[in-house]
Amino acid sequence: MTKPIRRRCAAALIAPLLLFGAFGAGSKEPLLYVTNEIPNTIGVISPRTNAVVATIPVGRRPRGMAVSPDKRTVYVALGQDDALGVVDVASGQMMRTIPANRDPELVVLSPDGKVAYVSNEEIAHASAIDIASGNTLFSTPVGVEPEGVAITRDGRKLYVTAETNNTVSVLDAKTGGLLRTLHVGDNPRTVALTPDGARAWVSAEAGGNVTIIDVASDSVVGQFPIRDGKTKPVRIAFSPDGRLAYITEGAAASVSVVDVARQTVIDSIMVGRRPWGIALSPDGRWLYTADGRSNTVSMIDTGTRKVIAAIPVGERPNDLLYIP
Repeated sequence: MTKPIRRRCAAALIAPLLLFGAFGAGSKEPLLYVTNEIPNTIGVISPRTNAVVATIPVGRRPRGMAVSPDKRTVYVALGQDDALGVVDVASGQMMRTIPANRDPELVVLSPDGKVAYVSNEEIAHASAIDIASGNTLFSTPVGVEPEGVAITRDGRKLYVTAETNNTVSVLDAKTGGLLRTLHVGDNPRTVALTPDGARAWVSAEAGGNVTIIDVASDSVVGQFPIRDGKTKPVRIAFSPDGRLAYITEGAAASVSVVDVARQTVIDSIMVGRRPWGIALSPDGRWLYTADGRSNTVSMIDTGTRKVIAAIPVGERPNDLLYIP
């Protein structure tokens, strides 16, 4: 009788140690977060083992995420809770929620980490939330069905895509005032800034192209197709040196590799079905996609441009966040 009891006790002791290894304040291990829409969770993946090491219950319909500058806190948009969930990375627990207006979709933080900006899809607004107080600093009307949101490196301007209007709204990040409205490709989904902060790339899902915006002048300076224009490009990630862009293509179950200087697709990598979210390791060696209809995260070696692992996660994975 004593041996089974000892085994149970040992198992009970090992589980917390494993969690501490993944989340402990002294841990140097990187983590990969993935939002799972249907089970309302964040899956925590160890890039070292390519396995889910923990699951964090959050609120309803988690989608976009952002990490604080010190990498200690993750903010997740909870669309059906009208809130941002605040997740402590060290403990792997959601500590509280912050009101974020109706139906937050994606989220970015100000460079100092004090303000969260969200796209509110249902009400066609973009909102700024003071993280410390939870107060809404502004909520500005933008185009219909806003989704993509990005902030300039100096924290002065916010870019918000509108899927139905085929526009990008440029807002003053302090006041919420509308500075300019730019027309882009059909059904724009994501806006991503190049590593040098000089350009904003906007993916157009229905248009099958990418529009390039000059950040200094807030003007459209180019547009190019993604393959045959029918692959439905969604999210964008840039290599650390800014030479390559990786774009998930939902309809094609692939990632396009784009030469940034030439604005040309130079390769295509097959992944799981309906890839949406995308993330790169800081050194640019490993690329990850959230495959929304395969319920997996694909891990890609960017050197060989081959998938080396398909990691099972929760149902309907949406966004990815790499935490160094």
